[in-house]
Amino acid sequence: MTEAAKKRALVIDDDPEMRSMVSDFLLSRGFDVAQAENAVQALERLNRGEYSEQGVDDPCFNLDVVVSDLNMPDMSGIEFIEKVKKLPTDVPIILVTAFGSIETAIEAIRKGAYDYTTKPFKLSEFAVTVDRAATYRALRKENVKLLKVANEQTSFGQIIGKSPGMKEVFDLVARVADAAASILITGESGTGKERVARAIHDQGVRRGKRFVAINCTAIPDTLLESELFGHAKGAFTGAISRKRGLFEEAEGGTIFLDEIGDMELSLQAKLLRVLQDKKIRAVGENFDRDIDVRIIAASHKDLKKAIKNGSFREDLYYRLAVIPILIPPLRHRREDIPLLANHFLKKYARMNSSQVQAISSEAMSALMSMPWEGNVRELENLIERTVVLCRGREITLADLPNGSKSDAESFFEGELAGGTFPTLEDLERRYMKLVLDKTGGRKEKAAQILGINRRTLYRKERDYGFVTPEAGEVGEDDLS
Repeated sequence: MTEAAKKRALVIDDDPEMRSMVSDFLLSRGFDVAQAENAVQALERLNRGEYSEQGVDDPCFNLDVVVSDLNMPDMSGIEFIEKVKKLPTDVPIILVTAFGSIETAIEAIRKGAYDYTTKPFKLSEFAVTVDRAATYRALRKENVKLLKVANEQTSFGQIIGKSPGMKEVFDLVARVADAAASILITGESGTGKERVARAIHDQGVRRGKRFVAINCTAIPDTLLESELFGHAKGAFTGAISRKRGLFEEAEGGTIFLDEIGDMELSLQAKLLRVLQDKKIRAVGENFDRDIDVRIIAASHKDLKKAIKNGSFREDLYYRLAVIPILIPPLRHRREDIPLLANHFLKKYARMNSSQVQAISSEAMSALMSMPWEGNVRELENLIERTVVLCRGREITLADLPNGSKSDAESFFEGELAGGTFPTLEDLERRYMKLVLDKTGGRKEKAAQILGINRRTLYRKERDYGFVTPEAGEVGEDDLS
């Protein structure tokens, strides 16, 4: 038997002859054996970590079985068990006593003993008990190891998934976390691009510094430069004092530029200079400031197509996409849906003090068959809403919106009910109104779902009478 394969036992007995006899027998069975004269001494050694390894919580990590006498001075075997069971270990403890009784056996097992034997005992029977205890310990250790591996395979930071596409994302995040190179994350809206960016920051050497995120679409172009680089006092009307930009706020850390594809060309040129020179210039200033910031950008758009149509700089693209990461849409990784759904269920059941504990198999099948145009964000919103409204302890098919049909399916079924056939223009108008209602009037989101740009959406809103002709192209909430 190799050294690594040897089992290890601890024998505790205040009788030297008994302790020696049990130890010799275990040695003959292939165990490495440690001895303690009493339970107090054994507990002190456990607390000092003599039977464990550095960085391991289990104080009995290197023990496969403990054999302890029941009646000892200062601390009995049952008292010893009570103290050990408060520690983060499941090592099996076998109690040995010359005063056997049913009551003592029940008490020992109730306190956490693995088994109980009475002196004098047959060595062959004792061997079976010890081997069974050691096997139990080995299985428990293997189970902990497998659970750890399973958790590592299905989550990375705040990212959850077990599909091949997500495992590839996990691998890339781990490999690039400590690098200084810029990263471009692409994927449809709602796939979790910011979560991936945060995971890269949290796993890397900059994790002790700030992670600053900004959505380039959410801020008007006239203000975005000031937000990113700061401005001097008096640089423009309302600039009553100097303002630090987000690049300065992220010094030493990471700045996440979401929806970089919506940044105007003039600002793209300034960002390119930041990437090349590692310097920024605030609005209204005539000197540069050195910065040490890692840039992670993201976009739901096809930036290579944007380069061809002239809306995105090719040189900036290649500066940003030193390490490209593509997040697959949820419909291409349906095996991740049960993991995500159960994760969101636990999260929102806890937040809302809900009694919901599970999702029925029929409801889960329905979730896995949905189109998920809004990806993980849409799934999270649906689970949160369902948890809040569910009356039972389990989410069933009846609890899902529209009986598991997508909004689009229900919409068209309703529109065609009764044999009526509206015109394409009428369908477009009604469907556009549905999408605007479902997105809470958020133009960017509605335009993404409809597959049109925002200007087209504004024009159609006026054409269909959703807004007054006098309304400007960009309303107050159009940048949300």
